[in-house]
Amino acid sequence: MVYTVGVAGAGTMGAGIAQVCAQQGLRTLLYDVNTGLAHQALANIRKTWETLEAKGKLTSEQVARAVDNLQVVSQIQQLKSDLLVEAIVERPDIKQELYRAWEEANSEEALLVSNTSSLSIDVLAATLRHPQRFAGLHFFNPAPLMKLVEIVVGRKTPGEVVATLKNFCERIGKVAVVVKDSPGFIVNRVARPFYTEAFDMLDRGVVLPAALDAALRNAGFKMGPCELTDLIGQDINYAVTGGLYESFDRAERFTPSEAQGRLVREGKLGKKSGEGFYAYAK
Repeated sequence: MVYTVGVAGAGTMGAGIAQVCAQQGLRTLLYDVNTGLAHQALANIRKTWETLEAKGKLTSEQVARAVDNLQVVSQIQQLKSDLLVEAIVERPDIKQELYRAWEEANSEEALLVSNTSSLSIDVLAATLRHPQRFAGLHFFNPAPLMKLVEIVVGRKTPGEVVATLKNFCERIGKVAVVVKDSPGFIVNRVARPFYTEAFDMLDRGVVLPAALDAALRNAGFKMGPCELTDLIGQDINYAVTGGLYESFDRAERFTPSEAQGRLVREGKLGKKSGEGFYAYAK
């Protein structure tokens, strides 16, 4: 049973996951190597709860409990939790360094999951002392609103760990689907043609971003690919495409977009940087 959740990484995804867990009654510890970022995330989450209270979507009592449930910690050794959700940069070496430090500070019964959207769970587990306590738990952005969570099962992930993660997802109001460790898991793999075909049209000068998004919205999609990747983060989406491209022996259908790559190189990462395909007010 999960009573205390640790979240490593106070970026958009980590903060969203922490908000969900605390709001659903779990004691939640938020950590980032940049302590200032963690405290800023905490302040932003509290503002979100105040806004939800003002709109009548949360009561003052619910907000007070959520605030009490969420705490920032400044050291990885303070992340003593039944479950750690890792949501840091998509680099295996940095993730594995964090895992080693967390394992030293926690019991052998504690669970560790990665929010990675594309990295292999088996590769990430390779340096763990207890790889059988590890799995993927892939939330979608924005975590407080998106219901789906992918439980990604590695070769050494036992059934009881999967059952505990299913129970955890249900407790925080999410719908869990289970998938074996595979490049892109379910959603990112199936969704890749949506992005690659759309961005190929941009690369060839067939259409402009605003027209592309408008066409797909009016065809029934909730968001077009340009505005959606601006929300996700151009760097994150581009990295997922690149990972699938390499995993599938550079299959043409997963070829990364030059237009998107140019945005990433220029630091135009979408809403979080103030500009991507579109400009955003800071």
